[in-house]
Amino acid sequence: MARTISYREAINEALDQEMARDPRVVVFGEDNVGGTGSPGEMDAWGGVLGVTKGLYGKYPGRVMDTPISESAFIGAAIGAATGGLRPVAELMFIDFMGVCFDQIFNQAAKFRYMFGGKAVTPVVIRTMWGAGLRAAAQHSQSLLPIFTHIPGLKVVAPSTPYDAKGLLIQAIRDDDPVMFCEHKMLYDTTGDVPEESYAIPFGEANVVRDGGDVTVVAVGKLVHTAVEAAAALAGEGVECEVIDPRTTSPMDTDTILESVEATGRLVVVDEATPRCGLASDISATVAQEAFGSLRAPIQMVTAPHTPVPFADSLEDLYIPDAQKITNAVKAVMAHG
Repeated sequence: MARTISYREAINEALDQEMARDPRVVVFGEDNVGGTGSPGEMDAWGGVLGVTKGLYGKYPGRVMDTPISESAFIGAAIGAATGGLRPVAELMFIDFMGVCFDQIFNQAAKFRYMFGGKAVTPVVIRTMWGAGLRAAAQHSQSLLPIFTHIPGLKVVAPSTPYDAKGLLIQAIRDDDPVMFCEHKMLYDTTGDVPEESYAIPFGEANVVRDGGDVTVVAVGKLVHTAVEAAAALAGEGVECEVIDPRTTSPMDTDTILESVEATGRLVVVDEATPRCGLASDISATVAQEAFGSLRAPIQMVTAPHTPVPFADSLEDLYIPDAQKITNAVKAVMAHG
C-alpha cells in the first residue's frame, strides 16, 4: 500500500525496515543519534538533517554517534563490513570525502578484486551532495563523478522518495561498497512510497517521461528540473524523453542509447562541473556507440567550472535551471 511521504522519511523507513530484518545492519556517523550519553533529550537530532531520527530508540547499540573524524569512522565501517556486519555510515557532506578517500577508493573498492573475489565489503556510505542550501563551496559540491570513476564502487543517486527507499534497501543488501548520494535539496520533496519493503535493482534507468524528439538525461534533483523544462517544451510542440539513470555505476547505457537511436538528439544535464563529469561521460558514450543516430551535436547543461558560490544570486545562477535545459533542447532541435 502506497502513501505520500518525504524523501527524508523514505530513507529513514528503509533503514528501519532493514535494521528490523537483519541484525547485522548498524548505523553510525556524526550526530546520527544526537548525542548518545550526553545530558538532555536522547535522539535529539538524527543527523544534520534529521534523516536517522527515531532509530536509536528502536535499535539501541546499533545506531551510534562517532567522533568528528571521517577517516576513523569510515575506515571502521569498511573494516566492520569485512568482519561480517552490514554498516551504513553517514559521511555528512560528500565534500568531506577528502578526509577519508583513501579508505574508500584504495581499500573498500579493491578488496573483492585483490582477494580473488573471496572478500565482500557490504558497506553503504550515505552522503548528501549538491548546491542550493547556501552552504558555500566546501559543503555544496556534486562529486558523484569522482566516485563513479573508481572501479569497485557502486554509486547511487535517487531523485524521488520511491527510488530513495528501494535503492537504499538494495544498497544495504548488496555485497559491494555503495556510495549512496542524497541531494540535499530533495529531503522535503514528497511522493508515493509503498509501506512494504522493496528493492530496486542497480543499473536500471527510469524513463521518467516519454518523448520522441529529444533525449534528456539528468541526475538527482535535476531530473525534476528536466521534467519541468520538458513540460514547457511540450507546449511548443517538442516532446522530450527524460531519463534518470538512478545509478551512475553501474550505468544503464542501453536505455540511453535506445532512446537516442529513436530521437536522434541528446541533452545531458549534470550539476557537476563539466570537465570529466557525468555529462561528458554520457556524451562520450553516446558519441562512440550511437554516432550514426545523432541528428545534431550533443548538448551538455552543467554547472560552470568554478567552486560553488555562497551569494544567493550567484548560487542560483550556478545551478542548471529549466531555462538552460530549454535552450539546449532548442539548440539540438534547430539542426532539423
